[in-house]
Amino acid sequence: MPLKAFRGPKVWLWRWRRNPLKRRADTMEAWVLLGAWLLTLLAGVLAGLAAARSVEDGLARERVEWHPVVAHVIERAPGSAASESGSSDGERVWASVGWTVADGSAHTGQARVPAGSKAGTPVTVWTDPQGHLVTRPATAAEAHFRSALIGGLVGLSAAAVPFVAGLVARGRLERRRMDRWDAEWARLGPQWGRMTG
Repeated sequence: MPLKAFRGPKVWLWRWRRNPLKRRADTMEAWVLLGAWLLTLLAGVLAGLAAARSVEDGLARERVEWHPVVAHVIERAPGSAASESGSSDGERVWASVGWTVADGSAHTGQARVPAGSKAGTPVTVWTDPQGHLVTRPATAAEAHFRSALIGGLVGLSAAAVPFVAGLVARGRLERRRMDRWDAEWARLGPQWGRMTG
């Protein structure tokens, strides 16, 4: 016979109902569970939203501040050059490039360029306001996806803390309740045996 047949129908919110058999520990457990669930929800949502907003703002700042600059290959890039028709297999290799920023200062660095590019070949690179090489900034759609993903992960991580704390607190309350039952049974159990015998 299934165990559910012995337990009877599920009673919702039983810890909050008036009942002469309800112990103080049941009420305390109800408040601990309610607090843990509320903190889990609140921590997860607030941390997730804060992280998503922070990532979105940072990526939006990059889109505004980073800009493309035409750089020139300094030395011939390794690999085979593009064919006469201009087509290549799309292979890109690292090569030294040089560029000038708005204040007129020259910079050099490593960038990915088409394989076999000759010295002086123009390539587009992205720089920050100081003229340092950076990656292409994320588009608005990419930024939205990244911020949602990171916000979700941060939210889940933050929600795990009060959730686990609630489970630990509930386990301790359960252990304390079982210890009390054992103590009561040790005290009253022998009397129960005499009463039924």
